[in-house]
Amino acid sequence: MLKDLEKQLIWKYFFEISRIPRPSGHEEKIIQYLVDFAERRKLKYKKDKAGNIVIFKNASKGKEKSPAVVLQSHIDMVCEKNEGTKHDFLKDPLELYEDKGFIKAKGTTLGADDGIGVAASLAVLDSKDISHGPVECLFTVDEETGLTGANALTPGFVTGKFLLNLDTEEEGSIFIGCAGGMTTSLSKKNVKRKKNDKKISCRITVEGLKGGHSGIAISRGHANALLILARFLWDINKSVSFDMVGFNGGEKHNAIPREANAVVTLNEKDLKTVEKETVRCSAVYLNEYKNIEERIQIRYEKIKSSEDAFADEEKNNLLNMIHSFPHGVHSMSGEIKGLVQTSTNLAAVKTERNEIFILTSQRSSVESSIHDISGKVAAHALLAGFEYKCKDPYPAWTPDPKSKLLKTAVDVHKELFSKKPKILAVHAGLECGIIGKKYPGMDMISIGPDVFGAHSPDERVSIRSVGNFWNYLKNLIEKI
Repeated sequence: MLKDLEKQLIWKYFFEISRIPRPSGHEEKIIQYLVDFAERRKLKYKKDKAGNIVIFKNASKGKEKSPAVVLQSHIDMVCEKNEGTKHDFLKDPLELYEDKGFIKAKGTTLGADDGIGVAASLAVLDSKDISHGPVECLFTVDEETGLTGANALTPGFVTGKFLLNLDTEEEGSIFIGCAGGMTTSLSKKNVKRKKNDKKISCRITVEGLKGGHSGIAISRGHANALLILARFLWDINKSVSFDMVGFNGGEKHNAIPREANAVVTLNEKDLKTVEKETVRCSAVYLNEYKNIEERIQIRYEKIKSSEDAFADEEKNNLLNMIHSFPHGVHSMSGEIKGLVQTSTNLAAVKTERNEIFILTSQRSSVESSIHDISGKVAAHALLAGFEYKCKDPYPAWTPDPKSKLLKTAVDVHKELFSKKPKILAVHAGLECGIIGKKYPGMDMISIGPDVFGAHSPDERVSIRSVGNFWNYLKNLIEKI
């Protein structure tokens, strides 16, 4: 199947870049790949200090006076893997396979977000059968962790007035707006510890959750592993005497945590109770998330640990805080039916000997609401004695339903597929919000194929949908 797909340009380049490590902040190899790609084909290109690259392709003969179109995608990917998967995202190629009409990666994220957009841009640059005006393919860095590349763009780096962002994940839809957001990090230093006087040490793990993109998946009600773990410990704290050595889970600000674990110490007589509760609570929580989560497992394993435990007041304070933490949808849009307006994600908790660190992210299509929900998270932190910092704000992209580019895109979709596309906004951060501020007056839309489970090892892209997306993109470029 993969060999057959590789005969198609878009899949050829997707498979090629899947062999190149490209975590956010470590895009050196994919940047060099793009430079080599342009130089081998004698295509003009520019690279800025941040690592952003734009590659230019001249207009087809007779199309020199057509307007330039910018194809924009980001070259980094979210790097998540299942527990037990041996994969070094800084060195190892992704291991791709086909499963029931989808392309997936073994035990890791696939990187279709936004590898498919990158592959589509490369395919356009290498194609010989598209009749087009001037094309500028803009490849940005570090979108997933801070929109760093988009923020570093300077006037004149691209010149086209029409931009196709290739970073959304729903075939048959044209996106014309997105949420803005920021991260709010919480910390507490000089955490009190005490000598560990319990006999048994064990690690309690929550796993099997779907997780997902903290914008796109937040309205699906997926369970958060950190909240599940805190709830479990909070519940057994009533009947079992245990000390807590550590509490950890999550990693990326834009991913709902799928796994979390806590190291606890307890007396041997309480071990049977913990064992029974892991079984009982796993069943209870799965029943509560019926038809949302397919698997919620809480398990324990004995380990050796001589580390000091949190003082009782510190343990109770942390469990109370996380168990009651604001997470999920805060409000729905009153303008666009079904669109989440404001949300917050409890993304990660890390405990070290003398410090607790918590990472959260907030999103909203209304700028004032971003600050409001971040303030609620900060207030929650202050009540628990934590400090907070807000950073990496990015703007929303305000929809323009009268866009000239949108009208053209709708017409092409109707011609190709005999139906109107959906016109939507997305509760996720796209670079269009920043690009729109950098280049005032630029007409933008965002399109892409069906990608499911982004930001999790369940990520998969529909083979059929990529074919439709590629056909649509080629025809849209020709029409522009």
